Amino acid sequence: MADVQVTPTGPAIAPEIRSLIDWSTALSDRYAGVPLLELRSALAKQHDEELKRRGMSVEPVDAISEWEVSVAGGEIRVRVFRPGGAGPLPSLLHLHGGGFAFGSIDSLFTDAKCAHICRRARCVVVTVNYRLAPEFRFPTAPEDCYAALLWAVENAQRLDVDPARIAVGGESAGANLAAAVALMARDRGGPPLALQLLEVPVTDMSEEAAEYPSVGLFAEGYGFDRADMEAMIGTYLADPSDGANPYASPVRARDVSGVARACVLTAEYDLLRDSGEAYARRLERAGVETTLRRMSGHTHGSAVLWQTWPPARAWMDDVVHALERALIVTES
Repeated sequence: MADVQVTPTGPAIAPEIRSLIDWSTALSDRYAGVPLLELRSALAKQHDEELKRRGMSVEPVDAISEWEVSVAGGEIRVRVFRPGGAGPLPSLLHLHGGGFAFGSIDSLFTDAKCAHICRRARCVVVTVNYRLAPEFRFPTAPEDCYAALLWAVENAQRLDVDPARIAVGGESAGANLAAAVALMARDRGGPPLALQLLEVPVTDMSEEAAEYPSVGLFAEGYGFDRADMEAMIGTYLADPSDGANPYASPVRARDVSGVARACVLTAEYDLLRDSGEAYARRLERAGVETTLRRMSGHTHGSAVLWQTWPPARAWMDDVVHALERALIVTES
């Protein structure tokens, strides 16, 4: 990983992405001032309807089940997608995005993505409905996700998964949580992970988070603005000093050696690009096998178009291939 591998998709923002950004901006304006709980419900409904209108659907898998996982102070749900075939199978612990305050395992995007990965990478996908901020601020979300990892390992036989072949991954806030879980597994002597798959990751929420060049370059008009980043950090962290905690800002960890191998995907036109790439380079310098790809022409949320826009499909193909390389055992 001496240099960033750039996957070409075009020199400028594509009309498909611009259409999505414009729709999202209009939606935000429409619901400005709506209370959080009402806003979550409304945005979830609107996003599902828009993605369905744009052609998103959920592929069939062999089985889908839901489970309750005990966590500190309550329970959370996980949804399990299982492909056909005899086990024990490899698995992915999937952590959804949404800025730590939005998103769920019930979204159309999460269902479609998890089902596709389940089918294509031939693995069990366990997606986690971790608790959201501001009702549950840091460190609730990473602790929920780590508890879900332990649950998956403890229930490996019931789930028909191989506890030695578990990956953790997610997008945006979910990628932050995946990186945190990888650090927690190392620090706590937890289950060995085959891969941490980090898509457009949030890696820095410290007071220095705005100093990366990409924050200034793509502060407005690219779908995830600087104002969104600042609101996310303010909502998630109870105190700004929490941003120095490596489970909130993995790039600020004193030592990142000994964590799971990593695949990091960043978007060219994303203000989080440089912090994500900084984390990938820190991992590599620490001796962690790391693949970094900057997806040219993409923005923070453009991978959501993977079923209908070929460059986004190439992104999803990279996700699947990374999991196959890490999880699928080939006989020599």
